[in-house]
Amino acid sequence: MSAPALSPSPSTAVTSPPARTALPEGFRAVGRSGLVVSEVGIGASTFGRTGMIADSQTAVDAIVGRALDLGITYFDVADVYGERPGQSETMLGKALGRNRDRVVIGSKFGIGLDGLNGPDWGVRGSRRYVRLAVESSLRRLGTDWIDLYQIHTPDPVTPIEETLSVLDDLVREGKIRYIGSSNFAGWQVADAEYVARIHGLTRFVSATNEYNLLWREPATELLPALAAYGLGFFPYFPLQNGLLTGKYRRDTAPADAKITNLKKHLLDAAPWDALDRYAEFARQRGVTPTALAFGWLLAHESVSSVIAGITRPEQLDDNLSAARWRPSPAEFAELSALFTGDLSGAPGQVTGSVPA
Repeated sequence: MSAPALSPSPSTAVTSPPARTALPEGFRAVGRSGLVVSEVGIGASTFGRTGMIADSQTAVDAIVGRALDLGITYFDVADVYGERPGQSETMLGKALGRNRDRVVIGSKFGIGLDGLNGPDWGVRGSRRYVRLAVESSLRRLGTDWIDLYQIHTPDPVTPIEETLSVLDDLVREGKIRYIGSSNFAGWQVADAEYVARIHGLTRFVSATNEYNLLWREPATELLPALAAYGLGFFPYFPLQNGLLTGKYRRDTAPADAKITNLKKHLLDAAPWDALDRYAEFARQRGVTPTALAFGWLLAHESVSSVIAGITRPEQLDDNLSAARWRPSPAEFAELSALFTGDLSGAPGQVTGSVPA
């Protein structure tokens, strides 16, 4: 069922999240909900990945422990993350232990798990599959509830009404607290909002999508939808796999870097002249390039938390420091004008496509 229009009805219109002045510094509400998260979150997709800094439980324990010390509360994970599906959730759950109540866990379902949850026949938004997925994630995380449960990618087979219905049941049962989308286009968010409204189902409170200075496709359709419905936004790839950190130059990416081994298309298509101007922009203001990337994202009213992957523990401190800088309106516009915004971290993705 398709939404007839993007604009919400007057009774449900929310144009911005709750006032942030009432929240502690460094924390934001997730859209119109009462869920509150740290402005900087941790992306746990590298937990348990061979060759990554967090490939052992000891390393994950250290990262999570340091995050808790720094006041970071949001952890982004998914059932598919890890060297094998489910491993990242298991390691995160063990690392949190008795600190579960101190954090907000956002997990996801809907990408193939090589049979981990049994056969799914490519249909991962069904009532049957969602039940299997959430019970499995709860066991791996060692928790009774998931704070934010998200559809990892749109299911082209299952009607969104069926998926929202089972998620609504899970909210009522206390197994999940809030629901959101991941990698949805703006029209799909609008469709889900419309279906939830007319059927009295739990609505999305958030969207998680790739968004950064180098990839701004969501600004054309998704961000207006989030603003119209008062949803929070969790952008991932904030540094575009390191390109926006200033550490890479023409032909100087280290041979063992992730961007070299897994994201070579970024190096091949990188706008090096613009990146040089970007680095100079940071130098003139006495901040790091990372601060520009984080500050630009956090200047968006809809952004709840920036999801940043960790390749070394020191990045936690660096990321929090970087997140303190904010651009003026003129600086925001100047930063935006540096790049065309059409370079995605997903190989082969082009402006106007829906992420896989």
